[in-house]
Amino acid sequence: MTNRRMFLTMLLGALLRRRGRAAAAIGSSAVGAATLFCLAAVCLAVPAQMSEEMRQYGANVILVPVAGATAGEGTARLDETAVRAAQDVLGSVAGASAGAGDLRSAAYRYETVRVNKSAYLMGGIDVEATRSLNGHWEVDGAWPGQGEVLIGADVAGSTGLGIGDMVNVEYLSTDNLTLGSVVSSDGASQTQGERRWRVVGTVDTGGSEDDIIYVPLAALEDLTAAADAGYDVVEMSVDTSTVPAAQAVQDLNAAGLTAQDGTGLRAQEVSKITSGNTRIIAMLNTLFWVVAVVVLALTLVGVSTTMTVIVSERRKEIGLRKALGASAASIGAEFYTEAAVMGLVGGLLGTAVGHGLAWAVGVGVFERPIAFSWWLALCSLALSAAVAVVAASSPVRRATRIDPAVVLREE
Repeated sequence: MTNRRMFLTMLLGALLRRRGRAAAAIGSSAVGAATLFCLAAVCLAVPAQMSEEMRQYGANVILVPVAGATAGEGTARLDETAVRAAQDVLGSVAGASAGAGDLRSAAYRYETVRVNKSAYLMGGIDVEATRSLNGHWEVDGAWPGQGEVLIGADVAGSTGLGIGDMVNVEYLSTDNLTLGSVVSSDGASQTQGERRWRVVGTVDTGGSEDDIIYVPLAALEDLTAAADAGYDVVEMSVDTSTVPAAQAVQDLNAAGLTAQDGTGLRAQEVSKITSGNTRIIAMLNTLFWVVAVVVLALTLVGVSTTMTVIVSERRKEIGLRKALGASAASIGAEFYTEAAVMGLVGGLLGTAVGHGLAWAVGVGVFERPIAFSWWLALCSLALSAAVAVVAASSPVRRATRIDPAVVLREE
């Protein structure tokens, strides 16, 4: 029998003869591995899923125009050139893996209009882009199409308008009020700066959006005869698990982007969206490290206690082997290997249980499972074995210092 085979036979025999003790050490390692694997998997997955959830509550970065040297006073607006340039900057920062598919944006143009002799703010929007960006908007009815408007809840309350009502909208600009007459969708003759549209929905967000009337951008440009075309605000939703919002703002401002007429661009962070996301992730990371330290300490105590009992029970065996010529190194290697094997078995069981717990947390909280991570599993196994070896170090040192003469004299 070779030395290696004899070593493995002795190791297996020692584990089988003390199955209860081995099960206790394996159980300690399994509990630690399950807890740490679950927490690590959740903490790694949560930033991306939290970012996706928070993006449903609107933009985390906004772009506003800044009048340049050549732009007319009071007419500063962003054009498509500036918006595309900003998207390219964010795409290059995020990298190819996070490109345009993860960047959502919606542009808004605002004009003052008169409804029932009262002034209101009207926003021209790209309906699909705005709908995709603002998943938190509670729309009763439908989003607007040609000849239709979506009114905020506060506007509906002050005007008494509801879904299906017709509303006369007058653009407050003397230039456009005297450009002649057109025929509205219901056949009535109106001035160029006046339209009669149907209310198809109301939006209730609890924010400033409830004070605005929304129409497709093309309809607003038609109402204003495309006067001062461009965007007053461009909202963007950046995947903060890839690019922090603060970094996106910094890179956009550093790029010095401008519109074709010289209008500058300034990026701003929407703190109410990003700060909540950042605080939650920071809290989870802190919780992970606190629990990790506690779990590692308990695992060390559990394995160390079990190994101490095992060494105590095998004192006579150790003394006899040393009397027959076994070295302290060979005895230590056997006990360390025994501890590592128990740690690996416990780590394997704990990793399986931990993944199940992480999967349940993902489905229960985010309604999507957390994928299995092979590299995290390998780290879990390695850590379990390492913790078991470290926990066994003190009992093993005592085992290697046993005096065979004293032990055999006791016999």
